[in-house]
Amino acid sequence: MKVYVDLVLFINFILDLLLLIGVSIILKRNKKTFRLLLGAFIGSLSMFSLFLSINSFTLFLIKVVISIIMVLVSFGYKNIKYTLSNIAYLYLLSIVLGGALYFVNNTFSYKSLGFLFINNGFSINLVLVILLSPIIIFLYIKKVKEEKEVLSKKYNVIITLLNGKKLNLSAFLDTGNNLYDPYKKRPIIVINKRVLKNYNPRCILVPCHTVNNKSLLKCFKIKELIVNGKKIEEELLACISDNNFNMGDVDLLLHSKIIRKGDINEKNY
Repeated sequence: MKVYVDLVLFINFILDLLLLIGVSIILKRNKKTFRLLLGAFIGSLSMFSLFLSINSFTLFLIKVVISIIMVLVSFGYKNIKYTLSNIAYLYLLSIVLGGALYFVNNTFSYKSLGFLFINNGFSINLVLVILLSPIIIFLYIKKVKEEKEVLSKKYNVIITLLNGKKLNLSAFLDTGNNLYDPYKKRPIIVINKRVLKNYNPRCILVPCHTVNNKSLLKCFKIKELIVNGKKIEEELLACISDNNFNMGDVDLLLHSKIIRKGDINEKNY
């Protein structure tokens, strides 16, 4: 069997470059292109270790060392946490890309006859690797950024009702929530009705203007609101919503003013 070293080296270089670009985008490293190219070239040299007469464990150690050098060359060294994050995402992207290509190859390479699977002669070639790899990396980065955007607006909230009962809820910062009651200009948070269970607070009706019409919101006072461990001193009202928010475990929509005024620690949980 013939092995074209230059071709294998080129493929490894392209894949390593895509992985390093992916790490740079996800972690917002913003390093120079030359450093990423140099790091990818160093990573592609790991393919020469396949021609050495060494055991699997030694081969694994060589690849780990080369990956560390790749990261240091591409992103530099600031501290151990910074470097470990770069290495972790490099391996994570490698697993995602390798797993996706393996899945595509296996999916289209075999046909089944009952419980028997037979290779039908198709396998991923160089063209498909080059075409699919950027798409896979792009889709993964897009998904990660979407999840990070959502998590950046999620908060751990403890509400104390007037009867002393405490509710531990997952909340979402709704930047479009600028509701105030017209009487005392109190910010209004929105809470899912189902978490209140048998609690029947004394409500006041607050007029609300929407794009299409006017409506009345059922709101009630709360005793205390704690967001990410910090107590909100401002007086608030909670509006009861009969609908789910379609945001997973979120049962509360926070008011944008609360986060600005309260100087909340925005660490995700």
